[in-house]
Amino acid sequence: MVSIQYSSPASPVGHADPGTAAPARTAGQTAAGSAAAPGRQRITLKVNGTEHTLDVEPNVILLDALREILGLHGTKKGCDHGQCGACTVHINGRSMNSCLLLAVMQQNVEITTIEGLAQSAGFEQGQHPVQQAFLEHDAYQCGYCTAGQMMTAAAVINEGNVEGDDVSLREAMSGNICRCGAYKNILEAVQSARARMTGEG
Repeated sequence: MVSIQYSSPASPVGHADPGTAAPARTAGQTAAGSAAAPGRQRITLKVNGTEHTLDVEPNVILLDALREILGLHGTKKGCDHGQCGACTVHINGRSMNSCLLLAVMQQNVEITTIEGLAQSAGFEQGQHPVQQAFLEHDAYQCGYCTAGQMMTAAAVINEGNVEGDDVSLREAMSGNICRCGAYKNILEAVQSARARMTGEG
């Protein structure tokens, strides 16, 4: 378990401004016997199978906790309003916008980021089928939205509630915006990954 203290003054836009992360104690030690600093809450987040104890202000969003505290930079900060999908992570297997979630509310859940996607699906070595498909179909240009696209695609396929036709998959992926307009290749990648993961096609 890793313990980290996070100091973050409130920003003008209403949530915590990313600050510097400083170890509260040696990595590997627990937070037992000590209290959170005034104005902060001590929380435990389970991210990619590992528990982390953090001292955070109540208004710190999960996106900032992942990027600025835990150093998981695969999850991108885009619109900060839940409209672009770049910050998509899995909460108990479901795709969620981490910019809309308070870190303090995400205890007792399984959080998966793009860094842990393959492992969460049982692929200890190598890549998740969605990651492989995105590479094979060149489903990216600048790459900024790619992690979010992959996280949504993996959740959509795993949930199995969406038909495999192009129209249904486009609708299921509509919360993820690609500024470069690589939608054709993204759809091809999602179709390819779906075929591998479901045995169809």
